[in-house]
Amino acid sequence: MNMKRFVVIGLCLFFILHPVIWSQKNSDSGSRKLQIAFNAISKLYVDETNDSIMVEDAINGILNNLDPHSQYMDAEAAKERMEPLNGNFDGIGIQYNMLTDTLYVIQVIPGGPSEKVGLMPGDKIIMVDDSLIAGVKIKTSTVMKLLRGPKGTVVRVKVMRNNKPDLIEFKITRDKIPVYSLDAAYMLDEKTGYIKLNRFAASSPEEFKNAMGKLKKEGMKQLILDLQGNGGGYLNSAEDLADQFLDKNQLIVYTQGRKTGRRDYTAGRKGIFEKGKMVVLVDEASASASEILTGALQDWDRAVVVGRRTFGKGLVQMPLPMPDGSMITLTVSRYYTPTGRCIQKPYQKGNAEEYEHDLIDRYNRGELLSADSIHFPDSLKYSTLVSGRTVYGGGGIMPDVFIPLDTTRLTDYHRELLAAGCINRVAMNYLDRNREKLTSLYDKKHFSKYKSEFYVEDDTMDELVELGKNDSIPFNEEEFRRSEQLMRLQIKALIARDLFDMSEYYQVINDINDSLIEALSIINDEKRYQSILKN
Repeated sequence: MNMKRFVVIGLCLFFILHPVIWSQKNSDSGSRKLQIAFNAISKLYVDETNDSIMVEDAINGILNNLDPHSQYMDAEAAKERMEPLNGNFDGIGIQYNMLTDTLYVIQVIPGGPSEKVGLMPGDKIIMVDDSLIAGVKIKTSTVMKLLRGPKGTVVRVKVMRNNKPDLIEFKITRDKIPVYSLDAAYMLDEKTGYIKLNRFAASSPEEFKNAMGKLKKEGMKQLILDLQGNGGGYLNSAEDLADQFLDKNQLIVYTQGRKTGRRDYTAGRKGIFEKGKMVVLVDEASASASEILTGALQDWDRAVVVGRRTFGKGLVQMPLPMPDGSMITLTVSRYYTPTGRCIQKPYQKGNAEEYEHDLIDRYNRGELLSADSIHFPDSLKYSTLVSGRTVYGGGGIMPDVFIPLDTTRLTDYHRELLAAGCINRVAMNYLDRNREKLTSLYDKKHFSKYKSEFYVEDDTMDELVELGKNDSIPFNEEEFRRSEQLMRLQIKALIARDLFDMSEYYQVINDINDSLIEALSIINDEKRYQSILKN
């Protein structure tokens, strides 16, 4: 018996144990063969076998030959996968970075357990309970396991503050920690609001409504919604957000599969922003729920879409939890935009490697650099539902206004510094030395002063170069000069994130967001905005 066949034998046990999926008695000979083979191996094989591992190998073997998004997760992976979408987990309430084998506290979540005991941004966590975590090349996943735990349990941490040798010990009682999906919400000018959403989580609709209420009070009349890098999440969250922009009974998306039939999702109640100009920002990493929302707004000519073609993830996964906490996410249908466009990009069954390399292939073809390199056959043409504009299906959402990836500032030298954590470290080092001075100059009410006045000095850039050399990254003057503006801005944004919050980070780094700059120009030009939506 060859190994490939051996890999799939355990699936029969999965069917037997899951009447929800295998609800009717199946007399198919293939199923019986799997059961016979599994029992034979379990009882007769020459060496000891592990039934649990056989079942998991069998499930993985079959799922790997279906599509790129059907997958099996063990109990731990399933829990970690769901936490960001469910919106909370039990922990101590900090945001942190692991830099040069040291855990730096970046932010302390307001009202969380760490803030209550006095942990501060800039603290370096050296020990967790009796485990040394500094200088021992510990994995980030291991640190997470040490810090997280059930609500009500206590964890002891020892921290270094201001580089003083004496460690400070804190006893922190773990609690529910909210995970936010909205990174930033602020006014770009006197009438244009900006919202950055990083995922479609359970909490996203409420976060979005709160942000919209805040921006409306500040005078917002038009909106730029940033979905760049948003990998998706829950369908119902995307549906809820779309409902805020579309009129009652307008179709948002429909799903259809071999066994599931067609299901329509339509706008229902009165939305909070059904009128007013709107631009959506997307890129090649915008996927799934991001594409559902963007496709609906584009098909109804409700918003101008700016950026680059989206990822093309339009397969619907149904989560199937197992008794041991593990989970299968099984593809059961496809997403279609209101015009009938299929969002899913093409794939070959069992060829996950080619699928994963799609973005690299797009770059190599020049698609991320020039709209002229993107060609759609006439068979993929669709017409929008109000203006009758031409849009395309066949994988992802093609924007109305293409913005090429800016490679002028990107160099190998910059990428190596970033990957080695040098840019993060130089920002943390600067904060270690100057925190008291910075907080006295720029309190929470004076971010605008920080944004206009603060400048990353040359000695900080010299320190960055030295950090690189210490990490075996040789100095490249030509590439340094090309990336210098970007690196200064990244350091300034990281310092802003520590002194203020994530929203201020984006207010700094968005100075070089070409898609946002173009979107602001479009939304403030009534003639151009309307011409895009009507042509």
